[in-house]
Amino acid sequence: MTRRRWIADHVVGSRAVLTGDHADHLVRVLRARLGQDFDVAANGIVRHGRVVAIDDSRIEFELGDEVPLPPVANLTLLLAIFKFDRMEWTIEKCTELGVARIVPVVARRTDAHLASAAAKRIDRWRRVALQAAEQSRRPAPPEITAPSKLSDAVKEISGLRIVLSEVELQVRLRDAVESRPTGRDEEITLAVGPEGGWTNEELQVFQQAGWISASLGNTILRAETAAIAATAIMTSALR
Repeated sequence: MTRRRWIADHVVGSRAVLTGDHADHLVRVLRARLGQDFDVAANGIVRHGRVVAIDDSRIEFELGDEVPLPPVANLTLLLAIFKFDRMEWTIEKCTELGVARIVPVVARRTDAHLASAAAKRIDRWRRVALQAAEQSRRPAPPEITAPSKLSDAVKEISGLRIVLSEVELQVRLRDAVESRPTGRDEEITLAVGPEGGWTNEELQVFQQAGWISASLGNTILRAETAAIAATAIMTSALR
C-alpha cells in the first residue's frame, strides 16, 4: 500500500516536524498514532518517517532511509493573473502535474482590481500548492514568486521559452517541445495569458525577447483550461 507523504515544516538533523493546521489535520482528521510510518519530504528529499511525538499542533517524525524519486521536468509556468478562484484551481492542478515554478504576471488584460490584490494572495496560493504537492506525492511544492510586470518577467527568464498564442497557425505546443535541441535539465518556461489572451503588443514583447510562439489548436480555451492542458502536454513530452 502506498504511504501518505507529508512535506515537513521544519527539519533538524534526523527529525522532521509538522506544525499548526498542517499537524492538526494529521492528528484530528487522519488520527495519527505513535509509531505510524509515513513518507516525509525534508528539504526536497523524501525519507521514510516514523511518528515519535504528537501534540495538537505539532507532530515529530524520526527520519530513516531516503526514498528514490523519478526525474522531474524543470518547467516554469509564467501565468497571467485572472479570476482568483479559477487561478487557485489552476495552481492546484498544475502542481499535481509537476510544474516546478509559477510566476504570476500582470498582463494588459488582467483586471485592475485583481492586479492590485494579487500580492495579498501569495500566501494562499502557496498553501494551495503545498496541499496539492502532498496529495500528488511530490517532494516539494512549486516555487511561487511575487507577482511581477510582464515586461520584467519576460526579460529575466532564460532557457527554452514558449508563449501560447491564439494567433499562431504553424507551430503546435508538443512539436515545439519535442523538437528542442536542449537537454532534460535545461529550464523550460511556458507562458499562458489571461482571459481574452495576450495583446498584439505583448506578443511582440515576447518575440523581441526570443520566445517561441506555439498553439494548442484551433479552439479557444479559457485561461485555466489552457494552462492545465499545456502543462500536461509539456510534462508528458519532457519525461
